[in-house]
Amino acid sequence: MVQTHAQTGYDIVKGIKFPWSVAQAILQHHERLDGSGYPNHLKGEDILIEAKILAVADVVDAMMSHRPYRAGLGLDAALAEIEAGKNHIYDPAAVDACVALFRQKGFKFN
Repeated sequence: MVQTHAQTGYDIVKGIKFPWSVAQAILQHHERLDGSGYPNHLKGEDILIEAKILAVADVVDAMMSHRPYRAGLGLDAALAEIEAGKNHIYDPAAVDACVALFRQKGFKFN
C-alpha cells in the first residue's frame, strides 16, 4: 500500500502543464539506480535526473522528520544513508550536492 503513493502523486499532477517533467519525477522518485526501486524497477539512465534528485531529498527529509512510529533520526543518519547508497542506489551527483549543501554550505531547515 505504501508503494502506491508514487503512482497516486503522478495521477494527481499528470494533467497539470509544467515546464518540466514534474509528474514523471514524482512517479519515478522511488526508482533506484540498481533497479531495486518501484513502481517500474527502472535503472540508471532510465530514471529522470529530476527523480534522482527528488529521491535523495525524500530520503533525507523522511529520515530527519518525526513520524508517528519513530522520532526523527537526524541529519547525520540521513546523510550517512545516502552516502552509503551512493553510486548503486542513489545518483552520485545528487548525493554529493545534498551532502555539500548541509556540510559545506551549512544549510538548515527552519
